[in-house]
Amino acid sequence: MNDRNNSPASEQASHGLIFAADLGGTHLRAATVDRSGRIHFRHKQSTPQAEAGNEIVEALVAAVSECEKQCAGAREQISAISVVVPGTVNVEEGTVLKAPNVPCLDGFRLTEALTRELNLPAILENDANAAAVGEMWRGAGRDHHSIVCATLGTGLGGGIILDGKLWRGADGSAAEIGHMCVDPFGGVACGCGSRGCLEVYASATAIVRMTREARPRHPNSVLHTGESMTSEDVYRAGLNGDELALEVFRRMGVYLGIGLANLINILNPEMIVIGGGVVNAWELFEKPMHQQVAERAFPLPAANVKIVPAECGDDAGLLGAAWLAINR
Repeated sequence: MNDRNNSPASEQASHGLIFAADLGGTHLRAATVDRSGRIHFRHKQSTPQAEAGNEIVEALVAAVSECEKQCAGAREQISAISVVVPGTVNVEEGTVLKAPNVPCLDGFRLTEALTRELNLPAILENDANAAAVGEMWRGAGRDHHSIVCATLGTGLGGGIILDGKLWRGADGSAAEIGHMCVDPFGGVACGCGSRGCLEVYASATAIVRMTREARPRHPNSVLHTGESMTSEDVYRAGLNGDELALEVFRRMGVYLGIGLANLINILNPEMIVIGGGVVNAWELFEKPMHQQVAERAFPLPAANVKIVPAECGDDAGLLGAAWLAINR
């Protein structure tokens, strides 16, 4: 990687492809993205079970090298690096403050290390924030400037864009939608230390837990077999009319609707985009979700806001990472 030309990193960033990486606890997904949002090449590998941040840097450098091989002969070459992680980051310093799924990065100055290794400008962002930007740029939020994105995966992440600008809050920890309290009395304990958070009712993990809790009321459900049940199993059972699965998704929709009503009343967004793997079950939770929004949000903003499924899928974070690098 040392044979790169000697032009300053800032000049290189003014043209060319963006190397975007989504660094999860299980997989490192990467892509080269052009300035119109078209993905040229993809790369996927296991995230190293690293003990030090430098091992993650080595994996990212190797992924860049692989993408450069794929770009060989192309008109545009990689000109900037953009990495998103599931955790709290200091964007200005390029430091990962806390990444529960990649703990070796806690306190690590990731962008500085990448720029040193690659002689390219690098930026860092939270993965849910990047997903919101990706949906605004190339997904369901196109042509909208004030959107909220809720990502329903293993947990519940969020991103807020106001007047076309990503809202990070005073210290970069804004948009923790999953930790909005929706059941303060007797609520389920959350990993954040609080109780009754939206995440414990509207996420893949929550679906599995609520299904197990409700099993005694539905002895004939197909979901009584084994302990290796996944949210996808519950979803497939719901499509086939299993009443236990349908009850769980109705309950999820109620809590999600309560949370969205709060967001509508506070932020008055043009659109709420719901992404993540759980959104595949849209038809199973959509009705109770909308019902709670109608009952709890102020009528005018509730009538005007669009609540829609995300369109970019797993590419949302990569696209958002690229957009942030382009517009840095």
